[in-house]
Amino acid sequence: MSSSSDLILHVRKFLDVAIHHSMRQRAHLAKATGLSMPQFGILMQLHYHGSCNISDISERFGITLPAASQMVERLVHAGLVARLEDPHDRRARQLALTTRGAATIEKSASKRYQWLDALAVVLTPTERQNVAMAMRVLAEAAQRMDQEP
Repeated sequence: MSSSSDLILHVRKFLDVAIHHSMRQRAHLAKATGLSMPQFGILMQLHYHGSCNISDISERFGITLPAASQMVERLVHAGLVARLEDPHDRRARQLALTTRGAATIEKSASKRYQWLDALAVVLTPTERQNVAMAMRVLAEAAQRMDQEP
């Protein structure tokens, strides 16, 4: 049986490769769409966490309110983000992805999934089964950790 240091080493190696590949794909897509990586990050934030306001963007990305406003303004002008009335405060505005913004993020995810599909093809059936089981165990453990106080 492997020690936890072996597990950590191998998971880190895989994450390094996977994250490098994912970031490279995002950088290519951002460049192709004329976005900066921080702007692409805002799109990702809106995709995975739903609508929010400028203050949330400022806080989550560790940038000033004017910087967040400027980045969002470019995304609005590009048709990727919309400003919507906040249902709880008519004076406030919420940010949400437009259909075009959602399609941009979907394209990024599709590229990432294509890489995983190609990776699965090079594994033997037994390796695929072992990796699937190990990933299920890791995902369940991660969910348990996230649920703990």
